[in-house]
Amino acid sequence: MRIIFMGTPAFALPALEALHAAGHDIVAAYTRAPQPAGRGKTLQKSPVHVRAESLGIPVHTPRTLKSPEELAGFAAFGADVAVVAAYGLLLPQPILDAPPGGCINIHGSLLPRWRGAAPIQRAILAGDETTGITIMAMEAGLDTGPMLLAEATPIGRKTAGELFTELAEMGARLLLRTLDERPAPVPQPDGATHAPKIAKTETHLDFRQPAATLDRAIRAFNPSPGAHAMLLGERVKILSAEVLAGASSPGITTDDAFTIGTGEGLLRPTRVQRAGKPAMAIADMLRGWPIPAGTPLA
Repeated sequence: MRIIFMGTPAFALPALEALHAAGHDIVAAYTRAPQPAGRGKTLQKSPVHVRAESLGIPVHTPRTLKSPEELAGFAAFGADVAVVAAYGLLLPQPILDAPPGGCINIHGSLLPRWRGAAPIQRAILAGDETTGITIMAMEAGLDTGPMLLAEATPIGRKTAGELFTELAEMGARLLLRTLDERPAPVPQPDGATHAPKIAKTETHLDFRQPAATLDRAIRAFNPSPGAHAMLLGERVKILSAEVLAGASSPGITTDDAFTIGTGEGLLRPTRVQRAGKPAMAIADMLRGWPIPAGTPLA
């Protein structure tokens, strides 16, 4: 099958590799243009860009898909179907209409739950018990298209990073099934929720919230961008924590083991990262930087 692949982050890589391993003819890979990164702000290719080049797939990085030239170039590939996985650009209607088999999207939630940019993080933040992958036929609306296949997985205490890995592999597997089985599209039911992009302000922990809420935020923002708090004038990322019974003043450590009072219950970080230092277990941090009971965090 002739396929145009459209994706950008590491989440899309298992699908790209599965299509290649299955022998599909990937005639082009569309991905976001290289972005400045690091202290030197050098241009860095996306994970899909790097992997597609290594597989010998022609790579295209248009800033927009709306120009007549881009529309004509896309149609000229003569693809049977386009596969989209976290591409990052909206597809105009002529792009959606170009392949005879349409555009198929790998979405990281159980639609109509969590349409939008950050479905995995929003599912954790909301305390959802399950999430999953939906393979859908794309429409002009944001994640509104009919569903083709879906599969669920329990969230438990998984981090966003762990779910990204699990759902990316699940999405690749369901994608191949979709291309082989051609399931009939099923309209999404009512009850859609929106998953907006994570704002920087959300990653600053507010210890007036319950410990369980803070724990969900820590898992949702692990590994990136990382939940954080200010401790003795230093920004410290909290990468994992445990929720404990008890009560204390919010944002104040209750012992020498870095147990923190919250709006409801206690929160004890188990893995942290100080500015400019590698991630470490809380015991390792406290050996080099003792934090006595009664220390405030902000």
